[in-house]
Amino acid sequence: DYFAQDLERYRQVTPADVSRVAKTYLTDKKFVLTVTPKAESKGKMSAPAGGTASIAEIQAAANAGKKKSDTPKTTDADREKLGGLYVAPKPKADPKFALPKIERSKLSNGLEVLLVRETELPLASMNLVIKTGATADDKGKAGIASLTAALIDEGTKTRSATDISNQVQSLGARLGTGAGWDNTSVSMQTLTKNFDQALDIFADVIVNPTFPASELESNRKRLLIALLQRKDNANIIANNAYNALLYGKNHPYGNTVIGDDVSVKSFAPEDVKKFYETYYRPNNAALIVVGNVESKDLMPKLEKAFANWKPSQVAQTTLPVAPSRDKQAVYIVDKPNAAQSVITIGQIGVARDNPDYFPLQVMNSILGGQFISRVNLNLREDKGYTYGARSGFEYRKNAAPFSASAGVQTAVTKESVMEFMKELNGIRGAIPVTPKELEYNKQSLIRRYPAAFETTDQIAAQLSSLVVYGLPDTYFNDYLSKVNAVTISDVNRVANKYLEPSKMAIVIVGDKAVIEPKLKEIEGLEINYLDVDGQPIAAMTNK
Repeated sequence: DYFAQDLERYRQVTPADVSRVAKTYLTDKKFVLTVTPKAESKGKMSAPAGGTASIAEIQAAANAGKKKSDTPKTTDADREKLGGLYVAPKPKADPKFALPKIERSKLSNGLEVLLVRETELPLASMNLVIKTGATADDKGKAGIASLTAALIDEGTKTRSATDISNQVQSLGARLGTGAGWDNTSVSMQTLTKNFDQALDIFADVIVNPTFPASELESNRKRLLIALLQRKDNANIIANNAYNALLYGKNHPYGNTVIGDDVSVKSFAPEDVKKFYETYYRPNNAALIVVGNVESKDLMPKLEKAFANWKPSQVAQTTLPVAPSRDKQAVYIVDKPNAAQSVITIGQIGVARDNPDYFPLQVMNSILGGQFISRVNLNLREDKGYTYGARSGFEYRKNAAPFSASAGVQTAVTKESVMEFMKELNGIRGAIPVTPKELEYNKQSLIRRYPAAFETTDQIAAQLSSLVVYGLPDTYFNDYLSKVNAVTISDVNRVANKYLEPSKMAIVIVGDKAVIEPKLKEIEGLEINYLDVDGQPIAAMTNK
């Protein structure tokens, strides 16, 4: 009960309490002055003995002998002489980026190996990528890929979950697992000197998992609690309802990666073992190694470590065709007394292998992919409706969602929807993209790109996209030039080809009683109702 007691203490604080404390402690009596030695200048102020002084004393010293006419006008040229103080730095040339050579090999059991030598730090990262993820979840078993990944390091034939945790920690290593829509990963980072010991644990976890029933129950409890908490989070409700609306519950993308209450309660040890035995095969995987390791030393170690991992035929997952939309409509998820409305607008987008990937990246950067994007400047900086608005394409093997979203003040829900639609139509030509916009956003993508390859972990994670989506080994080194080649014509073309505002779904999680009357003022806009899982509710139940 202490949490409730502690929370109550905060609730009892009044404005008068805040004012009293501020007047007591935030005074001008004392402050700490730190003086960094520098070249002496005329009229410099000396630090007082003891390092402290009152604000009044400091101000008096600063103003001593100073006349109004003494205040000079500082020009940019003056600032340049002072080392550029307060002057924005001039941009340098585009960064040069070149990923070290990717060395490809294959073990006798069919496991692909990608090695990138990185010698700057005494670290090595391993990332095993299984080429199957949540899209392979059986009907009624949404979340089984995620649960299998979560349990794979919870015990092997010779190590308990505690053994694995303790041994990993003793090496100063990190072991992680996870599943996405298109792949599953088991990753480990270790000091190079501990590579052999780390590899022994890593391979054991992958080849010999036992999926203890007790660990399954522990994970089930955590998942059910997490799912319950998510039903009170407006952002998650909006995302889940939006995906369910776009794809329907018969399509994997209409569910969530972690599953739902019904599927999680149904999981049995046999379900986990079946998923593992079906998809965790060396011929359905690739091992990425990044670090100060040489191929001639690495390959024999990998052959030995994964000798007992046997290949098997793995069927490819085929997804149903996603339903198409033919009109624009609003879908309200009622959240009585909500402090704000969470708006998600969009449609089904494109697959990762779409040839227009680079123009789409630039177009979305302009629209809503960064802080000074159009939607954020409009809804946040200009209108003050939200703390942040954004847009983005998700990229998967199959066509994934595009969305523009924001949490906005309840009172301006209608206005926010209209501003979003203005920007979505604007990027298609109603508000033409300028050369300045284009160049700024290309430079933004180009200049931040190398930062995604600073550590061995980051490089290993980036390389997984080559495995999952079949990208060429030259992809990363070509990225900057491909972005730089995008033109305004390209941006206009992809915006008109892939964005159809007149057919977009508009999902709003908020207080229906407050937001619905104003939304009805938008001429021709159809309004529907969803529950928190994205399932339709009859209009007559929403009076």
